Amino acid sequence: MIKQSWIQRSKQVAIASMIGASMLTSCNETKKKEMSRPNIVILMSDNQSYNHLGCYGDPIVKTPNIDQLATEGIRFTHAFCSAPSCTPARASMLTGQDIWRLEEGANLWGTLPNKFEVYPELLEKSGYLVGYEGKGWGPGEVDAAGRDRNPGGDQYDSFEEFYNEREKGQPFCYWFSSRDPHRPFRRNGGKKAGIKMEDIKVPAYLPDSKEVRKDIADYYAEIEHFDGEVASFVELLKEMGQWDNTLLIVCSDNGWQMPRGLANLYDFGTRVPLIIHMPKRFQGNRTVDDFVSLNDLAPTFLELADIQIPGYMNAKSLNNILSSKKSGIIEKERNFIITGRERHAFVRKNGKGYGGRALQTNDFLLIRNYDYNNWPAGDPPLYGDVDAHMLQYPCGAKMYLLEHKDEADVKPLFNLAFAKRPEYELYDLNKDPEQMNNVANDSAYKIQFDSLKKQMNDYLAKTGDPRVNGGDLKWENAPYYAEKDKHPRPSRSSIEKLGLEEEYSYVEE
Repeated sequence: MIKQSWIQRSKQVAIASMIGASMLTSCNETKKKEMSRPNIVILMSDNQSYNHLGCYGDPIVKTPNIDQLATEGIRFTHAFCSAPSCTPARASMLTGQDIWRLEEGANLWGTLPNKFEVYPELLEKSGYLVGYEGKGWGPGEVDAAGRDRNPGGDQYDSFEEFYNEREKGQPFCYWFSSRDPHRPFRRNGGKKAGIKMEDIKVPAYLPDSKEVRKDIADYYAEIEHFDGEVASFVELLKEMGQWDNTLLIVCSDNGWQMPRGLANLYDFGTRVPLIIHMPKRFQGNRTVDDFVSLNDLAPTFLELADIQIPGYMNAKSLNNILSSKKSGIIEKERNFIITGRERHAFVRKNGKGYGGRALQTNDFLLIRNYDYNNWPAGDPPLYGDVDAHMLQYPCGAKMYLLEHKDEADVKPLFNLAFAKRPEYELYDLNKDPEQMNNVANDSAYKIQFDSLKKQMNDYLAKTGDPRVNGGDLKWENAPYYAEKDKHPRPSRSSIEKLGLEEEYSYVEE
């Protein structure tokens, strides 16, 4: 009996050990599976140029939380949006495609046809919980596309609300779209934030005046507010135990809302900050100089989630770069970027757009303006592709240019921002980093001009741009879904300062 009891106990211990080992194996496999399909959180500012963060070298704006993520993660020095306009830039990011492939999706205040699949849908089908907060895709009309929700997924009021719907072990993808630093800026934000206007370096394409410095200071204060929002998400992810297994992306949708910024194919409209952080999985404390696009995020997310990348996505996954341990140039073929624009706001008679394409390398920026007979910044006197587009709220830099446009030192800058442009623009970025001296017709640059022009046309033809291949430009006569913009009413202050009318109409009767 003693022997039998000992045998029984031995069997019980063995069975318990097997169960324990099985449970441990199961837990490890579950944890491994969760780690192999990371959570994804995008923290996007609204209209912020790449160089206005501490980690990108700005000495004035204080962004300690984003700077810390850049130190721990991977900072991209040459990241671009597909278009310098909110709606198409976001559409391209969601679809992993260039704007000229998205038909009406190439426009602001347009729609994104439902035949264009977006990465949140693909992640959701594979088991991810997906959602967004703030703007998501837009501004635009969702229903007109035959969609029953925003392409960003289901909308939530907070990350906590979203997380409460998560099932245990379920990976998630959340897109927080901040309103900062979108205009209008908070009144006297720069002063309240303690930003010293005298320390601000005004870019050469803007007049150096008190009004412009105040405008930039208020913009900086908005970015500092966004940095606080980033900090709150970091804290939440840590509290929820999701920090180590979350791929965190900090970026902007396009450049700042200054003359020659938003709605322009210069650096200041298309180049954005991009920081990717997941040091438990990808080597951090790195700076990458490859030319990349926000469009590349869609195939990156799908690859990390073990989902086959659809053939229609012409963007390229960043996974090789993330998995590398090197800084500098990782993939040598990523040595250029091509961006484009079509109709931004409804700011010309009958909503005419201003089509353009641009190719940028380390050394040159080539721009082709297809509608060079139109006003690039919108019809005068409102020049509505530069915010405030109806002059309906304060916009210090734009107003200064409009008020002082005939002064000798301001007129050249006014013309750079608002005057009509030639069909081609070429800038030598080594000599002219702020892109003010067009050398497209300079015989000394003929070889570079011809080479860049061919390179851009070849890419556009390969990717099916109807501007090059022929075909229907579906964005040209597509509806614009913000009716009030068609009959702009400037503010009383703008009317008095500039001698404007009470109301304008861009619709011919």
